Amino acid sequence: MKYLSFILTIACTTMLTSFKPAIQTGPFDNYPVYSGNDLGVEYSPAATVFKVWAPKASAVKLRLYEAGNGGDAISTTDLQMAENGVWQLTIKQDLKNKYYTFQVMQDGKWLQERPDIYAHAVGVNGNRGMVVDLPSTNPANWQDDKKPALKNATDAIIYETHIRDISISPNSGIAHKGKFLGLTETGTKSPDGEATGLDHLKELGVTHVHLLPAFDFNSVDETKPEANQYNWGYDPLNYNVPEGSYSTNPYDGNVRIKEFKQMVQALHKNGQRVILDVVYNHTSDINNSNFSQFAPGYFYRQNPDGSYSNATGCGNEVASERAMVRKFMIESVVYWAREYHLDGFRFDLMGVHDIETMNQISEALHKIDPTIIIYGEGWTAGNSPEPETLRAVKKNASKLNHIAVFSDDIRDGIKGGWGDLKEKGFVSAGDRKAESIKFGIVASTPNQQIDYKAVNYSNVPWAAEPFQTISYVSCHDDNTLFDRLKISNPNASEADLIKMDKLANAIVLTSQGISFLHSGAELLRTKQGIANSYNSPDSINQIDWSRKTKYKAVFEYYKGLIALRKNHPAFRMPSTAMIQANLKFIDTGDQHLIAYQISNNANGDSWKNILVVLNGNTTEKTFKLPSGKWTLGADENNIPENGIKSINETSLIIAPTAAYILFSN
Repeated sequence: MKYLSFILTIACTTMLTSFKPAIQTGPFDNYPVYSGNDLGVEYSPAATVFKVWAPKASAVKLRLYEAGNGGDAISTTDLQMAENGVWQLTIKQDLKNKYYTFQVMQDGKWLQERPDIYAHAVGVNGNRGMVVDLPSTNPANWQDDKKPALKNATDAIIYETHIRDISISPNSGIAHKGKFLGLTETGTKSPDGEATGLDHLKELGVTHVHLLPAFDFNSVDETKPEANQYNWGYDPLNYNVPEGSYSTNPYDGNVRIKEFKQMVQALHKNGQRVILDVVYNHTSDINNSNFSQFAPGYFYRQNPDGSYSNATGCGNEVASERAMVRKFMIESVVYWAREYHLDGFRFDLMGVHDIETMNQISEALHKIDPTIIIYGEGWTAGNSPEPETLRAVKKNASKLNHIAVFSDDIRDGIKGGWGDLKEKGFVSAGDRKAESIKFGIVASTPNQQIDYKAVNYSNVPWAAEPFQTISYVSCHDDNTLFDRLKISNPNASEADLIKMDKLANAIVLTSQGISFLHSGAELLRTKQGIANSYNSPDSINQIDWSRKTKYKAVFEYYKGLIALRKNHPAFRMPSTAMIQANLKFIDTGDQHLIAYQISNNANGDSWKNILVVLNGNTTEKTFKLPSGKWTLGADENNIPENGIKSINETSLIIAPTAAYILFSN
């Protein structure tokens, strides 16, 4: 089924101790709410219990199969109506690895045969669920899996990648190309001898790996691996199951589960936490979704005239504010966090969801692990009937509890606005960008030195604390950073484009908030000018590891920036009060030259004072230094551990299109 694409940045121990029922509105007010935490399929060798919520059903059947596709049902059994819209059945046999479907009769019509919405295992292409013994899917020593330490959310340096992109290239040196297991391999090298895959992530030094959707999505036919199909995966099918095309055997429901766990285990062992991109805001369609086979219409928002609303740009919009939708979302992320040891979740089009649901998700996840990171896009791709005051959009970020939002303010201040690809950003000497950059440097938090009237998208600070801001300049959406700089600077030399690129992520990695990098940015990744590459071939989307050799100096610069941020907590202060007390902007009199000082050994930093100078001019500039004995810690090319040289003059020449960092003790 064809995925309806959109560009997100352009348009676009009980499980449920924290669940609070939502207030129902509209035609679904009379639907019962089930508060138990046992929906789905619960297996034991003695018996398997099947429970589904189908409040308007007149009958529900369970069919069992030997395989995940093909063949006739080996049995068909009726479920019995229980309480609050639940239908249930207990079969006192060992059903391990049997496949199943449910079929609901509603309004005199049999709906489609499908797995339940809570399914934890499925067969090929996700059309049948599988009765799974989850402990048997655990890899060796899974009980000893230990996530890397994380003190504050602002310590995170997130690297967004796609399971297929990072390993599929012929020059990756990775055996399990395009698979979960590709991110478990160590010692992999490019033909030039450069580390790739897992070892590359460790060498780069990032703390978190953000995986584009890796749950079971709809757009790839898992029976045809030879077709080399590609999709980002923003078309959910089975929310609680790993994607089969990333496994070595999509026909056996156990394999994808075990291999996903092996991947998480390997990343943890390698020093990276794991974040999953989740897409609860829409499904691949309405009529054929699993939601619609159990409670037609209920899981989707409607306009006042009864038509389906479309704030996602995908033809449907999930109604997170309804009690059983909210319950499903909470239980789903809790399941991923517990069963797969995940460390964070990125919510696609989070602005479609209501604030209360997101806060209940945060509460439930942080009871499991207070260091789980939650963030999302603080916008929608269209209008929604859900009032904006109730939505988890950027302007309401301060109402969200330990949930971060992407800052399009700093993103477009750095490289230029999304509405005009030829617009120049600060790194290309674009005009009127300085206040947007400063707004991002303090992580969208209140600051008296910022002229909010001159910030590109926000006329007020929207983050209460710095951990509510994701600082970034590029992601999977839109052109890569290097491609975008080429488009907006068509006459620039490659050398000048590289300067712009390095300055862009130097701004990101020295700004307060949570840092976020797009996979391959450190290699000047290109998608050949294709922005919305959601279903483009591997030749467009893959990481070309030869670029690590060609642009090794750029890679080393990024690596140095990451090490600088990790070694100096002043760049990742955990509170607004700390930023306000220690970070002060210096008036340069030049809109293309930004300078600020971080003082007082901020956040326990070993450097007493830090001076950051960002030159967006195409010419060098002379900058008068504040009084003190300064050491140059970073210039346009180098970020050595102990500094470059002492500065004995009262001023310093800043190279064009460059970031300079100085320190004094």
